[in-house]
Amino acid sequence: MIDVSIIIVNYNTKELLKQCLKSVFEKTQNIDFEVIVVDNVSKDGSQQMIKNEFSNVTLIESNENLGFGRANNSGAKIAQGKYLFFLNPDTILINNAVKILFDFMEKNQNCGICGGNIFDENLKPILSYGWLPNILDELTGLFSIKHENFNHSDKPKKVRCITGADLMIRKEIFDVINGFDSDFFMYHEELELTHRVKKLGYLVYNVPQANIIHLEGQSTNCEQKAKFKLIGRRLYYQKTHSEFYRKIADSIYFLTVISRLAAFTLLRKKEKLPFWKHTYFFIKEQRAKNKE
Repeated sequence: MIDVSIIIVNYNTKELLKQCLKSVFEKTQNIDFEVIVVDNVSKDGSQQMIKNEFSNVTLIESNENLGFGRANNSGAKIAQGKYLFFLNPDTILINNAVKILFDFMEKNQNCGICGGNIFDENLKPILSYGWLPNILDELTGLFSIKHENFNHSDKPKKVRCITGADLMIRKEIFDVINGFDSDFFMYHEELELTHRVKKLGYLVYNVPQANIIHLEGQSTNCEQKAKFKLIGRRLYYQKTHSEFYRKIADSIYFLTVISRLAAFTLLRKKEKLPFWKHTYFFIKEQRAKNKE
């Protein structure tokens, strides 16, 4: 059996994907692995680039844009690895991260999911793990209480969830829970997946020795990101909590959005305003539809 199947979902990110694949083959050593790229009907020549430059990559050419979760499910169906490593195309491996994560999983059988430490293009620490949405966390968000999201120590740490940019999971677990929920298109599907894995009794770990760059935000525009995050967030609550619970969480989040808009307007942080403006209008639009 192959040790790890690296699965990458691509949509019109040819140059980022090329960079990602180069780093995978340059950095991944002393482990038996395969790379599967699922292409969501890209129009930028991504498929031909893979065929020309990465003949050792298995390419799945979808006839429709499946989104993140469904496309990863498609790759997982043909994967031969003991572990699945879901990697974003806008990532670059800094070190032998795949082997580091594999070794950790082998030594810790109670670990169902793990991921590494994530950095931006300037090698500054960024979101590497986070929280599974609930009312308490919505309140901390409202009051701008920051969540810890990067492991500054040299020891693996139990966390609530791993970012979907670099998520390793045991294939046997992935198969048992039937993979990502196909109702999600993009965003929050890894949180819902983690929710189900934890219900089986497995733990989630951040492994700081595995280091990866994430060029976050370069594969989707701001408006799309706001829309898909909002849709994904609502779906997550619908599938994991009661309707009453979701409505309370939605109300708190709406207050958070308004407070962010006000704060960034006063502080004149133009770079952060678009996302929150789009989110605000999408929420208002959804509320209007619900009243009809």
